[in-house]
Amino acid sequence: MNGGDTNDVRWWWVRHAPVVDHGGQIYGIRDVPCDVTDARAFARLAGDMPAGALWITSHLTRARDTARAIVAAGHVAPEPVIERAFAEQDFGRWAGKTWDQIAAEDAAQHDRFWTDPVGQPPPGGESFAAVIGRVGAAIARFSDAHPGRDIVAVAHGGVIRAAVAVALGLDAARAMAVRVDNLSLTRLDRVEGGTLRGRGGAWRVVAVNRPPY
Repeated sequence: MNGGDTNDVRWWWVRHAPVVDHGGQIYGIRDVPCDVTDARAFARLAGDMPAGALWITSHLTRARDTARAIVAAGHVAPEPVIERAFAEQDFGRWAGKTWDQIAAEDAAQHDRFWTDPVGQPPPGGESFAAVIGRVGAAIARFSDAHPGRDIVAVAHGGVIRAAVAVALGLDAARAMAVRVDNLSLTRLDRVEGGTLRGRGGAWRVVAVNRPPY
């Protein structure tokens, strides 16, 4: 799957393994465990990851454990860089609650959020539009610092959705239509010398939400 200019930056995004026993609660940036027992999926991911890549995960356990499981399945990789900007969306005071609980406890705030679910932040949290901003800034920082590299980033559904938004120039509402399953692979290449709407950094979309088998 490699190719292109030697200074292209090839991002290999992997969503973490499924979260277990969350009972329908919103977890966001809460540190919850994941299920890393799908040996077949991890073997496929281990075989697909590029050699010599820079590895990055968020600080959350489910991302770090997923990266470790890929390595344990047979891929040689360095210790990942921990990047907090690649954490899942912060749902603030709603974290740990179900949508039904939120609606029962604060119907007005619940309804206000759903009038603009990408631009309106949960109380004490951040909007999905803000997630796109912080993820985009981190992608630019790493891409500028590592020209010509493969970068494996084990992160979260909202983060990978934000990365696709950056690559395709999508607004937050359109980006919400992008599906990102657990243990799926999304490949996005920042193309050397390209421009996107005058801001620099054109992108090549190689794969989105590719299943592990």
